[in-house]
Amino acid sequence: MASQGNTAHEVYYVPESSKLAVCATIGLVLTIFGAASGINDGTFGDPNESTNSWFIFWVGLAFFAATLFVWFSTAIKENIAGKNSAQLKRSYAIGMQWFIFSEVMFFFAFFLALFYIRWFAAPWLGGEGEAGRSNYLLWGDFTYSWPLMQTPQDAIGGVANQVMANNGEFSGPERSMAFPGFGEIFKWLPFYNTVILLTSSVTVHWAHHALLHDNRKKFHQWLTVTVLLGVVFVGLQLLEYYEAYAHYGLTLETGVYGTTFFMLTGFHGFHVAMGMIMLLIQLLRSVIGGHFTKDDHFGFAASSWYWHFVDVVWIFLMLVVYIF
Repeated sequence: MASQGNTAHEVYYVPESSKLAVCATIGLVLTIFGAASGINDGTFGDPNESTNSWFIFWVGLAFFAATLFVWFSTAIKENIAGKNSAQLKRSYAIGMQWFIFSEVMFFFAFFLALFYIRWFAAPWLGGEGEAGRSNYLLWGDFTYSWPLMQTPQDAIGGVANQVMANNGEFSGPERSMAFPGFGEIFKWLPFYNTVILLTSSVTVHWAHHALLHDNRKKFHQWLTVTVLLGVVFVGLQLLEYYEAYAHYGLTLETGVYGTTFFMLTGFHGFHVAMGMIMLLIQLLRSVIGGHFTKDDHFGFAASSWYWHFVDVVWIFLMLVVYIF
């Protein structure tokens, strides 16, 4: 009978106690409190009365960003020092995957809200289905169609004729941002944003491929192109918002079409900007610090996963917000 010896176990590095998680929580709470207070001030507050809401927001955001900088810097130094075992690196990968899953659920909630409005709530207001039987009492002249160019309030002649739920005046936009047809596609900004974002997904893949083949020069080139494409995307989206407000009459106050449009595209634009910053940080790490090898590049890999995620979200956005 063979003797059983001791099995060598992989050393799992456990970092020392840290207050960084508490600091990050404080920063997030201040950021959310400031943003919520600022929105409430703009909606219900006195426009002549100045508040500190947005100051609190920016202080909280800066504090949160500084905390993340220190936290990530510590994790990077630990990895460079060789303290991260294979199991710990797998834990990092699983953590990023769960984070992306949480982002999937975040957007799923907003897509679900849009579907509920388009398939149930708005048709009910137009008198469709069993739940629409009160249409003739409340919104008698309202007929549902999407995009919602005429609000129920417009249909009955304005807020003065509204029987209930008087929470302000909401008039429909002059034009929608919907797909204008193939004859006008080259004048349609979302078309260019789609091309740019899908191209950036290819360029970040090529950057990863170059890194796996230990070609740092090509890695830097393709990653730089990806970051620049992200900047162009955000710039075009800002131009689209200007066009919506200035020329289309589409604002946050143009009923549920305006609010859902800006909610979905705005949150996606924010995530694109966040992914772009993540990739820029990885680029600076490689150019300045010489970080990453073909076998150890989790920071870049995680950022590229996130970038592919925002690309996929954009495809769904194009389909449900702009085209169908």
